[in-house]
Order: sequence, then C-alpha cells, then structure tokens
Amino acid sequence: MAILGVIADDFTGATDIAGMLVKGGMRTIQTIGVPPKGTIPGDVDAVVVALKTRSIPASPAIQQSLEALKALQAAGCVRFFFKYCSTFDSTDAGNIGPVGDALLDALEARQAIYCPAFPVNGRTIFFGHLFVGNVLLSDSHMRHHPLTPMTDASLVRVLARQTKHKVGLVALKEVQSGAAVLRAALDRLGAENVRHVVVDAVADTDLGIIGEAIGDDVLVTGGSGVALGLPAAYRRRGLLAHKANADALPNVSGGSAVLAGSCSAATLGQIAAFKGPQLALDTDAICRGEPVGEKALVWAKSKLGNGPILLFASDKPEVVKTLQAKYGVEKSSQAIERTMASLARGLVAAGVGRLVVAGGETSGAVVGALDVTALRIGPEIDPGVPWTASVGTKPLLLALKSGNFGAPDFFTKAFEKL
Repeated sequence: MAILGVIADDFTGATDIAGMLVKGGMRTIQTIGVPPKGTIPGDVDAVVVALKTRSIPASPAIQQSLEALKALQAAGCVRFFFKYCSTFDSTDAGNIGPVGDALLDALEARQAIYCPAFPVNGRTIFFGHLFVGNVLLSDSHMRHHPLTPMTDASLVRVLARQTKHKVGLVALKEVQSGAAVLRAALDRLGAENVRHVVVDAVADTDLGIIGEAIGDDVLVTGGSGVALGLPAAYRRRGLLAHKANADALPNVSGGSAVLAGSCSAATLGQIAAFKGPQLALDTDAICRGEPVGEKALVWAKSKLGNGPILLFASDKPEVVKTLQAKYGVEKSSQAIERTMASLARGLVAAGVGRLVVAGGETSGAVVGALDVTALRIGPEIDPGVPWTASVGTKPLLLALKSGNFGAPDFFTKAFEKL
C-alpha cells in the first residue's frame, strides 16, 4: 500500500519527482489527474498525482489539489508532498502559497518547508535566494517567462506575498550542522507560528539532511530534489521496506519518435544536437488553421523504422512572442497543443511504441490525447527525467521532459537507454 502521496502542479514535474522516488527504491505510479477510488495498484509505495494547476487561478488550483489529497488519503497515504517547479514558478496571486495553506489546513498540520533546490540541475538556495546555475533566479531566463516572470530571487519575499501567514528561513549553516540541528530550527520557528519555512540547500548532501529532518512531517513542499532523502528517512522510521528493481518496466516494441513543444534554451539545444530525421512545424500556419499536422504525419510515416525521428514546434522566445502578439497567447498555444496531440495519436497508430515529449504543456496535451490515465515510473535518462510505461492492456513507453531539463544529447540518449 502506498505511504507517500504527491500532488504535482504539472505533468513533467510529476514525472520528475516520481523518477526521484524510484531512484530511492520506492515503486511509484503517476496518475494523470485525480485517480478514481480503487484504481491505485497495491504494489506501489508512492502515488504522484499530476495536475495542471501551476498557472490557473488560485481558487481552482486549491480545489483540485484538495481533491487530489482526498484521493491519496483514500489510497492509504500517510505522508504528503506538494511538488512545484525548481524555479518556483508562480506570481504574487499564487499558486504555491495558497495551495500550501490549503493543504496545511486540510491536514491540520502546523508547518511545511519550501525547498525547490535541485543542485544537479543547477538549482540552489543560499540565504533564501534561489540560483539558476551561477546567477540569481531574477537574472536568469525565468525573468522573462511569459506566464510566471520571476523577478525576485528571494523565496521568502515571493512566498510572503502569496500568504497571510508567517514565512521564515533556515539558512545553510544550520542545514549543514545536521538533521538534529535543522529539526530544532524548524521546531523553534513553528513555536513562533512561522507556518512556511524556506530551507537552504546547495548540494545533494544537504537534501539528504533535510529528508531525515522532515521524515515525520505530514506535509513537505518543494521541487523533486528535496525528495532525494525521503525514501531513506521513511525506511529508518519503519514506514518503507526496500524493494529491488523499483524501476522495472515492460518491454515495448515499435518505432521511436520525439515531439518537442518547449521553447526553453535546453530544448532548443537538444533539437540542434539531434542527428536523425527532423521536421520543424510551421507554427504560424498551425495558428492559421492549416493542416500542418496531417502533412507532418505523412512525413513521419515515411521515416519510421530507421531510428528515432523528431517533430518540433519549438522556436526562439522572440518568435513565440511575435506569434502570441499576432494570434493571442491562448489561441496560439491551444492550436499548437492540439496539433501535437493529433500527431501523438497518429504516431502511435502508425506503430510508435516509444515516445519522448519535451515541454510540460505539450506533455499534458499528449497524454490526454492518448487517454493515458496512469504511468509506471522506470529508469532515469537524465536528472529529473525517467522513462515511464502507460498502465493498460497495451503499454506505451513515454519520456515526459520538462523543457529546461536534460543534457544536449538527451533525445539520442533516451532511446539508447532502452
């Protein structure tokens, strides 16, 4: 029976933390949306519910998160995790603070930590300030994000603008002094009614210390990195037994393809590094309503069977802004998502059994189009990105990649992993 329930605010973020838990030896399943009662397999240790709440208004984000919490409680979970992006993507209106408050209230919990650190991917926190690589969050590419521009690197200040409750900080010195010192610092802040606590971390060893210190907390919030230390902490408390081959997936034959919709610098670099057949989709024509997807599928069918192929709607940020100005943000993004969803259906119907998808919104569109309701989590390709297998009578292997994640050779490496 599952012990840990994770509520993730987007699809690729859900896969990200699910992969981290599997690396720690927890058999993990990811559901697409709130799972119906009785649908969680009995052999899993963790359930990750993938929502799409990162950029919607706070009220429905809270409602959906509470629905996910009820489903996870019904599945037997006794520990809970609210997962958001490692760049703390949010606005002053939410949704991290409001959802955190609602979950704390529902669980009758006193306090939760906030730690989006993921050092292996260049996300570190020092004196409460989030760094992306060697620059502050506010100086990174996230400053110009079209939906959640991050112009303040102080997580304490950002979070304080999203909640009426007290926000505090445990600095790196106390973290690196060990789990007992960190636990004492958290308890001290709790006694002062500090409900939300940002915790520094600059290395994986810090995340291990944090995991041990919060092993008894009913609610944890953060990026996937902070989950690194949780499996071991749960084992030491007798909540979890070690299981071998937690990342085992079924063998799936068929063609291999990549669908990329993210416009992040990392994904653009991965597209440039891809050596196989590739097709750039005309996004302007897509927005005009032309049958770009149909023509692309004809091209794809002619290339399948000779190694992985790539179809992408990704482009430079300035091109995307021009497109959005011309057609509107919502209309242009929905048109492209519909095209990617249609391509996914067509590729699978044509015999593709292994599919890499780049971009959170694109991944959401694809799994919806393929009627995927749950994923069993497999081996990691790059930090934060595992292979998964759809749960059902005819499994499909999927790698759902956050736009910012993965090495330049990710698309090639992914299929070599299989």
